[in-house]
Amino acid sequence: MKVLLLLVMMKACAAITQDLSGKMFTFPLESNRARVMFNTSRRDFNALTVCHRSFTDLKRDHTLFSLATPSHTNDFLIFWDNTNKEMESHIRNKKAEFGGRDYKLNMWHSVCTTWDATSGLVQLWFDGQPSIRKFTSSGSNIGGPVIIIIGQEQDSHGGGFDIKQSFVGMMSDVYMWDYVLSPCEIQNYVDERNFTPGNVLNWRALDYEIIDKVLLEHKVTVCY
Repeated sequence: MKVLLLLVMMKACAAITQDLSGKMFTFPLESNRARVMFNTSRRDFNALTVCHRSFTDLKRDHTLFSLATPSHTNDFLIFWDNTNKEMESHIRNKKAEFGGRDYKLNMWHSVCTTWDATSGLVQLWFDGQPSIRKFTSSGSNIGGPVIIIIGQEQDSHGGGFDIKQSFVGMMSDVYMWDYVLSPCEIQNYVDERNFTPGNVLNWRALDYEIIDKVLLEHKVTVCY
């Protein structure tokens, strides 16, 4: 009983809610363990918008955002396909590919992805530039206990990590909304102006857990 209580206390201490304004997560090495898990009590979504900023020098495939449920490991996945030079949005295990993105190494990029269950349309906004809208999956919500992770791509619910799909670099300003954000709100996010914080994931009040070698640091800025 004492051992069980200790494990519960350790788990409670590992998950914290914090304002991460001006901060970033640094993933300093290839790993099939290092990740950040975002906690939410929400279990049902008929629309989503996810925005984040990332900085990497990876010249291989890597994941940027992974949301899995017991029924779909790629319920909402944002993935860079380095071979085809495409940003991929996987919704309900269905894939949409967006080519022509100027995904330069060693610089910050802002990526926002929207999806609506009624229309089934997904759209990618890369550094403020919209893609065409593509069909992925319609008619059913993302539902069930969700596990949301950055740093790794889930091939099972909360696991199945592949070191060659891991993220190495820095990530910041992760937000998630349960509706499709307007183009003006997305542009405000890209330009770091005032915008409505995510009502599912809010970087300014984030409930998260760091697993293995991930560092929370002040965001790197360039001095002129």
